[in-house]
Amino acid sequence: MPKLYESGENYLETILILRNRGAEVRSIDIVREMELSKPSVSRAVGILRDGGFITVDENGYITLTPDGLAVAEQIYERHEVLTDWLIGLGVNRETAEQDACKLEHAISAESFEKLKAHIREEHHK
Repeated sequence: MPKLYESGENYLETILILRNRGAEVRSIDIVREMELSKPSVSRAVGILRDGGFITVDENGYITLTPDGLAVAEQIYERHEVLTDWLIGLGVNRETAEQDACKLEHAISAESFEKLKAHIREEHHK
C-alpha cells in the first residue's frame, strides 16, 4: 500500500464519515464537509484514485477501495478513541476534537494500541 500523507488520511476519513451518514459521496460533498476549495479536493481525489484508495465512477461517485477503507477506519478509530479519552480527562469537546485530529496522524500504531488498551483497562476499573 502506498504511503499516505496526513491530508490523504483526512480525505479518506471524511469519505468514510459521509458514507456512514448514508450519503453517496462526490467531490462536492468533500468540499462542503472539509471546507476546502474544489481544485484542492479534485487534486486530492485524483491522487487517492491513482494510489488505489478510492474509485470514482462515471457519475463522480466516490467509493473507498479495501485499502482505502482500511486506512479510513484506522484513522476514524484513532480519532474517536483519542477524542473520548481527552474529553474524559476534562478537555472540552471542541479542543478534544481538534487535538485528536492532530494526534491521530502522529501516533505510531504501537503507541496507539497501548494507549487504547490502557484506556479500556481504566474504563473497566
